[in-house]
Amino acid sequence: MSGEHSHALPTTQNQKYLLIALALTSTFLIAEVIGGIVTGSLALLSDAAHMLTDASALAISLAAMRIAKRKADARRTFGYHRFEILAAAFNAIMLFLVAIYILYEAYLRLKSPPEIQSTGMLVVAVIGLVVNLISMRLLSAGKDNSLNVKGAYLEVWSDMLGSIGVIVGAIVIRFTGWAMIDSIIAVAIGLWVLPRTWVLLKESMNILLEGVPDGIKIEEVNAAMLAVPGVLSVHDFHLWALTSGKASLTAHVVYDPGFLPEKQILPELKNILATKFSVFHTTLQFETVACAHTDDGCNFIPVNEEHGESGQAELKKLSV
Repeated sequence: MSGEHSHALPTTQNQKYLLIALALTSTFLIAEVIGGIVTGSLALLSDAAHMLTDASALAISLAAMRIAKRKADARRTFGYHRFEILAAAFNAIMLFLVAIYILYEAYLRLKSPPEIQSTGMLVVAVIGLVVNLISMRLLSAGKDNSLNVKGAYLEVWSDMLGSIGVIVGAIVIRFTGWAMIDSIIAVAIGLWVLPRTWVLLKESMNILLEGVPDGIKIEEVNAAMLAVPGVLSVHDFHLWALTSGKASLTAHVVYDPGFLPEKQILPELKNILATKFSVFHTTLQFETVACAHTDDGCNFIPVNEEHGESGQAELKKLSV
């Protein structure tokens, strides 16, 4: 017996904003690379490198969203939703690599700071800040509902801080001539990005490994299911997410034969899972006799007069 509910994510608006952000980022990326080369600023080039990952992340996110909208087929019965999580994980890995490269390049430059044209550095950084602020505003609405959008938002956020750092560095260099501040700011940008990138990667890997979705505790879900009248125990319990905001649950439910599972238990279980935990895709198997797990699957253990209390104890042991 199973219940299913379509819980679509509002990706159309996200796609529109991602497309605008991609156009802005790609346009400015060219100007920032040229500005970094002309001025000799590593901080500006590091910001340009982050802009490159931004543009790549936004493009990958858009492609993933389009692919994720494809309908399920005979080969992929769950559809293509995981493409968004793959995109988020790829974006996180790109950020890691860029941050590590910038740290290494900054280390080399700290030994021999190059001459930097602070005026051009300042102008390019200010334009970059404006572009980043616009992109952040566009992506902020969807970042809490999609790890894919969150990854793109984090990329732009790190760039925004990078632009601020470059502006500060340009002002310091202009008035003090201390060129080493350029490399110091580049290091600060890299160190700020790394831990936040790790969080994004960890969240993405949790979904790819079919872990329990963030914000949901198995103990609470199990307790809520056991509180439904007629439910004796729950086992073979699995809770995971296909992508951000699309949790799925399967479980075996041992019920009291005095209740009608389809009319009295299933509707209540589906309602609790949907309203309390936002789990809309559920598959529940109802049993009057509990089954035990082996390498071959779920084997039934009869619970009758012959087993008595030991059978009931087995039920409790199998309950999640």
